[in-house]
Parts: sequence; C-alpha cells; structure tokens
Amino acid sequence: MLKIILPTIMLFPTTLLSPQKFLWTNTTLYSLLIAALSLQWLHPTYYPLKCTTQWTGIDQISSPLLVLSCWLLPLMILASQNHLQHEPLTRKRIFITTLVTIQPFILLAFSTTELMLFYISFEATLIPTLVLITRWGNQPERLSAGTYLLFYTLISSLPLLITILYLHTQTGTLHLTMLKLTHPILTASWTNILSGLALLMAFMVKAPLYGLHLWLPKAHVEAPIAGSMLLAAPLLKLGGYGIMRVTLLTGPLSNHLHYPFITFALWGALMTSSICLRQTDLKSLIAYSSVSHMGLVIAAAMIQTHWSFSGAMILMISHGLTSSMLFCLANTNYERTHSRILLLTRGLQPLLPLMATWWLLANLTNMALPPTTNLMAELTIMIALFNWSTPTIILTGIATLLTASYTLFMLLATQRGTLPSHITSTQNSTTREHLLMTLHTIPMLLLILKPEIISGLPL
Repeated sequence: MLKIILPTIMLFPTTLLSPQKFLWTNTTLYSLLIAALSLQWLHPTYYPLKCTTQWTGIDQISSPLLVLSCWLLPLMILASQNHLQHEPLTRKRIFITTLVTIQPFILLAFSTTELMLFYISFEATLIPTLVLITRWGNQPERLSAGTYLLFYTLISSLPLLITILYLHTQTGTLHLTMLKLTHPILTASWTNILSGLALLMAFMVKAPLYGLHLWLPKAHVEAPIAGSMLLAAPLLKLGGYGIMRVTLLTGPLSNHLHYPFITFALWGALMTSSICLRQTDLKSLIAYSSVSHMGLVIAAAMIQTHWSFSGAMILMISHGLTSSMLFCLANTNYERTHSRILLLTRGLQPLLPLMATWWLLANLTNMALPPTTNLMAELTIMIALFNWSTPTIILTGIATLLTASYTLFMLLATQRGTLPSHITSTQNSTTREHLLMTLHTIPMLLLILKPEIISGLPL
C-alpha cells in the first residue's frame, strides 16, 4: 500500500521543483509510472484482504476503484495542459499540486479498513475539489457551484460522523474486519433505522441519488476539465463504494429503509435520462447521464445480492472511464468554440474527423453497446433487480431506452448538422488529445476481454 501512497506524495516535490520546460513531462510520466505500478492490485488472491497494514487492506471491491483513481491522475494532468498554457508558472504548479493533494486521500478512502479514517479521507477530498472548482472554473457561477457542493456534502456527512461514533460506543471497534464478525448491531428499532439512514445519507448525496443530485450538474458545468474528470470518476464512486461497504455492515436492515432508496434511484434513472433529452448544455447533459447511471448502482447496492454487487462494481468502473472520456471530448469542443451550447457547436465532424471517431466510440460505450462492460453491468443489475421484484423491469427498460436516445442525440447534435456560420477556423486536434482518448479507451476495450477482475467477486 505504501509503495503507491509514498510515490504519490513525492509528486509534490516533483511538481514544485521541476523546471518550467519539464513540468508537464515530469508530472505526467511520474504519475503514469504510479498508475502502472498500481495494476498489481488487480492480482486475484485467496485471502480476504491483500496488501494489509494495520489500517488498510485491499479486497476485490476496492482494488478496481483504486486502480481507476491512480489511472486517472496522469489523464487529468494531460487534459489540463491546454487551458493552463497562458498561466504563470506558479499557478500551474499550484494547480498540479491541488490535483496531487486529492490523490492520497482518495487512495486512503478506498483502501482503509477503519471507519474513522475512511470518514476523514472521505471528507478531506472535498477541500481540494472545492479549490479546483472555485479557483479554476470558467464562469463566475463557479462560486455558487462551490457553495452547493460544500453544503450538500457537509450537511449529509455530519450525521455519518455521529453514527460512526455511536457504532464505536456500541461495539468498541471500528475496524471493518472486526465489525463483520460481530452481530449486526442495527436491528429493526426506530433508533437503528435512523442510524442506518444517517450512515447511508452521506453516500447517497455523494453518489448522487436523484433528489439529492442538484449540486452535481452545477459543479460539473463550472469545474475545469480536471475537476470534471475527478468528480465523474473517483469522487462519485466514493459514494457507491461507501454504500456497498455500509450496507454489508448494517446487516439486514428493515425494508422501511431500502424501498424508498431503490424507488428513488430507479425513478431518478428514468427522470434524469429524460432531462438529458432536453439539455442544451453539453457538460450538463453528461453530468445528468452520470446521475442516471449511478442510480442503477445505488439500486443494485441496496438489494445486497452477489449479482447486484458485481453489476454495481462493473458499472462503476466502466462509467468512470466512459464519462471521463466524454468530459474530455466536451472539453476539446469547448476549447475550440468557447461554448458548451449544443446549438453553437454542431457539425464538427467534417472539421475534426478523427475526433468524431472518438465521439462515436465514447457514445457507444455510454449507451452500452453489446461487447462493452457497460452492457454486462447493466444486464447484471437488471437481472438482479428483476429477480428481486418483477415490475422493476419496466423502469430499467425505459431508462435503457432513454439512455440510448439521449446518447444518440448528443452524438448527432455535436457531430452532424450544418456548421454554424460563426465557426470560421478551428485548431486541428493535437496528438495530446488523441493520446488522452486512447488512454481512456484502451482500458475499456481490454476489460471486455477479462471483466472478472473488476466484478468485485472473489476470484
């Protein structure tokens, strides 16, 4: 564990001491090296936890998410180069330092086996994200987006802290391995239903559940590209991961708690998909599609069967890669046209034909084309939900249909149609952007061949 965390922390001196000429090269290559090292976590094991220290341990649920967050750091640095090129050197350094600060906290949050440390690192990721959005966003609305993010997260996570302390007084330990061995403390009394609600609420806001999702489109639209990728991939997954961890703890809590969440999640998947069909703003559209995908993850994590957990894991990883790639593509459009409005950026295919290929690939994976892991995940979740309750097939079926239609709408709106008259000249697409898309696509395509390493089941 330390052999990843320590190099990640050593990215600080690398960033602060690299000469101007080598700043981007050094940080990108170094973080890519860390990402390559982290791949060893995907090795199957017979033990319940691997790489254990006294306070961390990696199992099948956390290892894919850890590798995903390590993998996305170099990609975030790659994606941010263009919009920082006119900034002074110190600001570039501060920007990369902010990105690097989040990384150890995310790694800790995903790998810790102790609930208090998990809470601390879960909350600590908030501060650098807030700095990213409110300092490097594009519009003045970024301040209100930051306020939304801060207050939604804080209000929902204070009850979580209180419940964790309550659990500690009840059992005397907060180690996950120990808690699994004790009897489920939360039985069906009202106190315990409320503590279960408090445990889940923080993660429901982070994931986000439909109804608690209002901070997400705002934050995504205002964030710089690195902030968007960071929110879409590791931070949203913290919510899903927390739900999977906590539902295992609370034991078979009463249905009073689970039914509303599953209902909201599935209804939200349907609602946000139909909101996507009426979006004018490209980044907002991708943000809402994240809400609908995470709705499926929440519903799957709430019914707590092996199949649903496996489906939720695969969907979290593949959605992390796909939506991050879509945000990068939206950003390449934004850097050329300086607008996120779909009407003003249409018809770009004849201008940037190779970018159109990446758009097609990303959109096909987003709407779950057959060989992709997205399809495998959605099918697994649907079957698990159908097995749990038959009528859910109506909701999930309509949500799938709407997902396909808004994805095609996004593809047609950005790539097809007549070119708007105000676009007279555009930059060509650069090698850096193609490399960025390739590094998103390669894991997606390779995971098709061996999806069991991200399925969250002990191999």
